[in-house]
Formats: sequence, C-alpha cells, structure tokens
Amino acid sequence: MISSPEISVIVPLFNEEENISILQTELSAALKEFDYEIIFVDDGSVDRTADRIEAAPNIRLIRFEKNSGQSAAIYAGLTAARGATVVIIDGDLQNDPADIPKLLAEIGRGADLVCGHRVQRRDTLVKRATSRIANAVRSRYTKDGVSDTGCTLKAMRRECVSTLLPFKGMHRFIPALVKAAGYRLVEVPVNHRPRRFGQSKYGLGNRALRATIDMFGVRWLLSRRLNYKVREKM
Repeated sequence: MISSPEISVIVPLFNEEENISILQTELSAALKEFDYEIIFVDDGSVDRTADRIEAAPNIRLIRFEKNSGQSAAIYAGLTAARGATVVIIDGDLQNDPADIPKLLAEIGRGADLVCGHRVQRRDTLVKRATSRIANAVRSRYTKDGVSDTGCTLKAMRRECVSTLLPFKGMHRFIPALVKAAGYRLVEVPVNHRPRRFGQSKYGLGNRALRATIDMFGVRWLLSRRLNYKVREKM
C-alpha cells in the first residue's frame, strides 16, 4: 500500500454501479504519470457499487452505514487522504478525469485551490438556469469569486482541508472557506458530459432552499472568523 502518494483522488459514490468500472478505467488513464491513490467513498449505496470497484494497492474504500450526503462523503475522503494534493471528482461520469492533469498543473504553478468551471454544461435547461442564479447569489454573499461552485471537480493542497468544517452542504462552500483562510484560488474550464447511467440524486427544490440557508450561515461564519498574525513566539 502507498503510504504517502503524490495525489489523493476522492470519489463520492451513491448508487453508481453502472458507472464505477468506466470511471476507474478513466481515472487510471488520466493519472498514469502520477503517484496516486483513489479513495472511493460509498455513501450508503443500496446497489452493487462497492462490489464493482476493482481492488488494487492504491485503491481505498470507505463505506457509510447509511446515506449521509455528498458533503459527508467528500469530507470523509478528504480527511482520510494521504497525498500532498487532493482531487475531488463526481462518481457519475459527468466530470471528465482527463481534466485532472490540467488542475494539477495549476497547483504546480502556485495555486492552492483549483476549481473546475463547466463552460458547456450537459444538464437540463431548468437545472442550468437554477444553478446560474444560485452561483451568482452565492458568490455575491460569500465573496468567493467562483462562477461554478457546483462543479465537484477540484484540486487543492492538502493543508487547505484544515479550513473546512463538517456540515451539511459544506461541499458548495469549499472555495469560500479556503479563500477566507488566505489561500490562493483559481478557476479553469473543464469538460462536462451528459449522464450516461442512473439519475441525479439531488432535487432542485430542496437543494435551492438548503443552499440558501447554508449561504447565510457561511456568511455569518466568515464574518466571525478569527484574524490575527503572530508577531513573535518565545
């Protein structure tokens, strides 16, 4: 088993048995030039998702007892990661693993967090419109400067993980929390693909309401953040 790989890839999964083999093959191809581990986090799937994961020395699996949500799955994977750089990617094949080296290149150029921006989204018109409005409102209130926080595909230095807090909806505010801690953030355009198998796990109505409530909570949290610099230690 790899004790401290260069890259840790976190993949939250919920009922993705038809996608997992394809995703694992694509990840292997995209990461062939890197020393990496993949951490699959099965968020209480009730299908054969976990059984379809091909075992290997650099493949790790975290299985939840019950479905706990995307934020919980992502946070569990991030805190278990051993790599100097961590990557988050969806398990539904809509994010393209071939974009991962592009994000890692930005980390190599000095960025602390790199967020994917889905320039041409392959979702329904309603979903795209709702997301556009939500992104605009969220960015204005949290001042994260990110145009597409809904894109799961991200790469960050592992030290950025310490800025995150384990709450429901956390994954939508990763840029805001990391940027508020003083880290450098950039966005890069990434490919977005239509969903081939299965269906979306998140309803628009509930997601919009919860995201709005979370947004005000995060804004309050950021306004109360401790801000100090040590002058001297003895």
